[in-house]
Amino acid sequence: MSRYIRNPDALSRLSPEQYRVTQQNGTEYPGTGEYLHNGEPGIYVDVVSGEPLFASSDKFESGCGWPSFTKPIESANVNERRDTTHGMIRTEVRSVHGDSHLGHVFPDGPADRGGLRYCINSASLRFVHRDDMAAEGYGDYLDQVENVR
Repeated sequence: MSRYIRNPDALSRLSPEQYRVTQQNGTEYPGTGEYLHNGEPGIYVDVVSGEPLFASSDKFESGCGWPSFTKPIESANVNERRDTTHGMIRTEVRSVHGDSHLGHVFPDGPADRGGLRYCINSASLRFVHRDDMAAEGYGDYLDQVENVR
């Protein structure tokens, strides 16, 4: 059994923007997210469940207005679903355990790093700095954030 769950207490602690994005499939305005320009070493976890989603070493500047990553830190924690809203065909990204809407994935990322761009809303994430990872139970991921680009 996973230690990451959709926690009703966590839902009640979400800001209105976090709730809108994660629970109502919202999108934050481009260029406004808390983590867009974060260059610190660490990992990004689901704001609802705490499941590890992305590593700072996989973050890159895409110019799209949202934090962008080349891949999930743990693919088992990310679901991809077809999204046909707004007259487009896209691939939505959701956390597995929290079932939080995270953003979308596109095939226009850096070719030398797999070619994907996970375009993620800051409001769906909580950043855990490398210095705090072990204390918060994410020590198994330390080797994935040592070499921040």
